[in-house]
Amino acid sequence: MVPERETTTRERATSGATASSRARARLDQPRPPRRRLLPEWDPESFGRLSERVARFLGTGRFIVWMTVVIVLWVVWNVSAPSGLRFDEYPFIFLTLMLSLQASYAAPLILLAQNRQDDRDRVNLEQDRKQNERSIADTEYLTREIAALRIGLGEVATRDWIRSELQDLVKDLEDRQNGHHPDRGVFPADRSAGRDVHDR
Repeated sequence: MVPERETTTRERATSGATASSRARARLDQPRPPRRRLLPEWDPESFGRLSERVARFLGTGRFIVWMTVVIVLWVVWNVSAPSGLRFDEYPFIFLTLMLSLQASYAAPLILLAQNRQDDRDRVNLEQDRKQNERSIADTEYLTREIAALRIGLGEVATRDWIRSELQDLVKDLEDRQNGHHPDRGVFPADRSAGRDVHDR
């Protein structure tokens, strides 16, 4: 028993040598996470943050605050003592800060617009499907109404039944008076051989 086990393990080792040299991923287990050098972020939360920033950049409050900051910046660097000024007259640092703010604001606004475009596309697709369902329902109801109209054309109306009954009453009155205009249609009365119980 023991030698057989050794041979089977040797066979497995020799046959599985090539397989073990290659690391095969098992299909019944999740793949281990890869290590990335770049920082990871959640695209959904980053998109929501960009929409908030773009929404704030498009308000009057942002324009007022940015104007107040620029005015204070310029007034401080013009009227403060020379030792306390951090940005002299050409205001190079202010220009750098404004260009940095603009370089970040533009991609954030574009990202928010892309997300809005995606939402609009989904809404348009849903509206199109809803319109298709409404058109299909309208066509179905139109066919049903047409079928009901055709069916109502073949139904006996109250006026038709009344006219038929009046014709029958007239025929019966003519019979009782001795006139038999439709003798071939209705059989003649058996007045001679009629029983008492027939009444």
